[in-house]
Amino acid sequence: MDRAPGLSVRLKLTLSYAGIVVLAGALMLAAVWVFLLRGVPGVRFDNLHNVLTNVFLLQGRGPLVFAQAAVLGMLFLLVFGLVAGWVLAGRMLAPLSRITEATREAAHGSLSHRIRLPGRRDELRELADAFDTMLARLESHVAEQRRFAANASHELRTPLAITQSLLDVARNDPSRDPGELVHRLHAVNARAIDLTEALLLLSRADQRSFTPEPVDLSLLAEEATETLLPLAEKAGVAVETSGVTTPTTGSPALLLQLTTNLVHNAIVHNLPDGGTVLVDTGVRDATAVLTVENTGEPLTQELVATLTEPFRRGTDRVRTDRAGTDHPGVGLGLAIVASITRAHGGTLTLTPRPGGGLRAAVRLPAELRRGGGRRV
Repeated sequence: MDRAPGLSVRLKLTLSYAGIVVLAGALMLAAVWVFLLRGVPGVRFDNLHNVLTNVFLLQGRGPLVFAQAAVLGMLFLLVFGLVAGWVLAGRMLAPLSRITEATREAAHGSLSHRIRLPGRRDELRELADAFDTMLARLESHVAEQRRFAANASHELRTPLAITQSLLDVARNDPSRDPGELVHRLHAVNARAIDLTEALLLLSRADQRSFTPEPVDLSLLAEEATETLLPLAEKAGVAVETSGVTTPTTGSPALLLQLTTNLVHNAIVHNLPDGGTVLVDTGVRDATAVLTVENTGEPLTQELVATLTEPFRRGTDRVRTDRAGTDHPGVGLGLAIVASITRAHGGTLTLTPRPGGGLRAAVRLPAELRRGGGRRV
């Protein structure tokens, strides 16, 4: 924004400081002057004319020596106020100069710079600390976005490259069976569509572009479980649901997607046969809790800590899409869950189960209601 030039804050503080010093000195000298004039014979202060005549004009009476000293004292106070005000203002505004420098560097893309203002806590140092915290979060967010963009580009390039290869093979070998080519192209295209939809959903959750509405997590858990029941039966996984009415607020569509992703992930990453998925909902300590546990391979805490990162896959298991084609997941299921949870002001906790598998717990702010029976 272009602004007209004006006085600096340091000069304004200097003039203000000098003005206050001079005014205080003038009032003090005036009080002393009046006190001294009270002892001079013939000096009265019974009306305004006498005040002006005796205090300011003097007419040959009064402490003239004091008047000269007062003028010199006022000049000294003026010079002292200007010099001292300039020095003090400079020291007081020095932290602002460092904050301004850091702001300019951040504006030019350098987010690694930190102010790290020393000294005891005050308003300016709290501002500097808050600015350092903001820079750290921005740097982390930008790094995450760059990493996500690179991974997304790589993931999107894979189906496009496969499609290009299939088309090249078909063009160079006209005798090749077109049915096989169409089937493979359909599978690759379905994967690209799933990946694109997942990226759009993740972006929507990050932007928090939704209007909060009352939601019952227990109903969403039942709906997600019923939707994924055919997939669970095909994989030989038993799904058990339990819980009570669990009211919260948020986007019904996003929270349903969150629940579906958790249940789907629990079904897919399970034992080859005879696995189990446990889905539970409830309100604990004014918090709506959705818990999804599954049996499966033993997981380490180090691996679990990375599962919410985009395009990270915990195992080499495959999943079945809507067309019935098995292929690896896009690696965004738990990343979407984490993003939706953050958008709703909640927390996602992933912990490995002692016997193998994963336990995922989503905690959201609960909307307290009266009643609420047991749901099994």
